Order: sequence, then structure tokens, then C-alpha cells
Amino acid sequence: MNALPKVVFVTGTDTEVGKTIATAALAAALSARGLTVAIYKPTQAGTDDGQGDIDVVRRLTGIEDVREGVRLVHPMAPVAAAARAGVRLPQAREHIAAIQRLAATRDHVLVEGAGGLLVSLDEDGRTLADIAASVAADCAAVVVCRSGLGTLNHTELTLEALGRRGIRVAGVVIGSWPPQPTEIELGNRDYLDRHEVLLIGAIPAGAAGLPQPEFRASAQDWLRV
Repeated sequence: MNALPKVVFVTGTDTEVGKTIATAALAAALSARGLTVAIYKPTQAGTDDGQGDIDVVRRLTGIEDVREGVRLVHPMAPVAAAARAGVRLPQAREHIAAIQRLAATRDHVLVEGAGGLLVSLDEDGRTLADIAASVAADCAAVVVCRSGLGTLNHTELTLEALGRRGIRVAGVVIGSWPPQPTEIELGNRDYLDRHEVLLIGAIPAGAAGLPQPEFRASAQDWLRV
């Protein structure tokens, strides 16, 4: 089992790798142990259907302690989406202050990034990595990756970027594991399972469609936390 720190930054090797479902699974697994969990999304970009990532987390986990720094309609990089909408992006220091306030009264705060680790979240080019490096709290990152071809390079690049910034990594999660994995996917999982950074679990493909009680109960089996 892997003990997670007070603040966990859930980042991805790319966009659409399963960060939101991994965040929900982490939240469900922690809350099942009687721990208080808050989820914070600094920048939500892309809500054409009216749903943001925190809405998905709320639906799957039943946790109501979910917050956003800003919500943008267009599914684009945050700076571009804000410019198109004529919306001011919160500065990194505002996100840091919000995370610290949450951490003061919760056992855990899960912070879900937008896209990959180095996507700009404000007009000054600050990223999730910058926020993680500046939060004065016990924190670490969890990296969510794909199962298929190319994921090993993307995962290593993300781990290297975190390491160069002095950000601890609590583990790696495969964001969507197929019911019939290919030889490539099995090889990738074996590689990650032997990596010095712990593979703390894999989320089954289709988990987002599970009813809340089943998702909450299963999350404890998917993740070693």
C-alpha cells in the first residue's frame, strides 16, 4: 500500500488519458477509509455538454467537496480558451491560496490538472508544476498515463519534468486498462510495474459508466493507496 500525502496533484502524460476518472477513484478509495477529501480543479476548459470534471467526480464518488478555479466553455488550452471567452484566468498564487485553505481542514486535497503537466494555467505561463512546487504543504504528484504505444516515453518525460523541479511522485496510474490488452499494453504494464516509481493501479476501461456504489466499492481494489 502507498500512503498519499496531504495534497496530491493528479497530472497526465497528455490530455484525455483518464485524469478525471483516476482522480475520482483516488477520492473514493481515500474517503472509503473515513478520510476527508476535497477535489480542486484550477482550470476547467471544455464544457460543451455543461459538465466539468468536478461534476464527473461528484457523480462517481458522491463527494460534494469539489471546487474549480475557473470554468471555460471551449475545449482548448486554458489561455486560448480564456482569450476566446474574454475571461480572466486566476493567477497561480490564487490557486495556491485556495489549495492551502482546503488542506488546512481536510485530510487530503486532490488537485486535477488540465491537459499535461506543463500546460500554462495563467497569463504568466505558470503551470501545474509551478503550483505544486510552490504549495507549502506535504504534497506529491500522481501521474496518469495511457496503456498503449508511446506511453513509456511520455511517462518518462513527465516523471523527469517533475523530478527536475523537485516534485515528489507518489505513483503512476494507468488511466484506462482494456479488458483484452494487447502484447504492447501488457509489456507497458510490466515495464511500469518494475519502475522505481510505484505503479499504484490501473482503472478499467468503462469505469466512468459505473453506478456510484459500484465505482466507490471497486476503487479500493483498483488502487494501492
